[in-house]
Amino acid sequence: VQLQASGGGLVQPGGSLRLSCAASGSTLQNLNIGWFRQAPGKEREFVAAIFRTSTRHYADSVKGRFTISRDGAKNTVYLQMNSLKLEDTAVYYCALGERLILSSVTIARMYDYWGQGTLVTVSS
Repeated sequence: VQLQASGGGLVQPGGSLRLSCAASGSTLQNLNIGWFRQAPGKEREFVAAIFRTSTRHYADSVKGRFTISRDGAKNTVYLQMNSLKLEDTAVYYCALGERLILSSVTIARMYDYWGQGTLVTVSS
């Protein structure tokens, strides 16, 4: 399975971006996909995840602002980011967890495949 993240860029505070995670080699509809981010000098942190059951889970820091969704026809998972803040600046990664469960959704080492990151910069 290969994951390709895209959609990052420069946006002003309060703005929006939509990140995409496209998969090849497998069908995303049947997979658990998570988004993580890593800011300079900080550890990678969980952002959001969508399970094969369509259950969604969000970090408290993005709840109400970010939405994770899946388009089966395009084999793509999206992360819609609204009301962006300066502290959302980071490299964002999508990842696949084959046997992911809710209690471990925030743990990066529980994910099996990672895409390359896409940089999101929130700046005025």
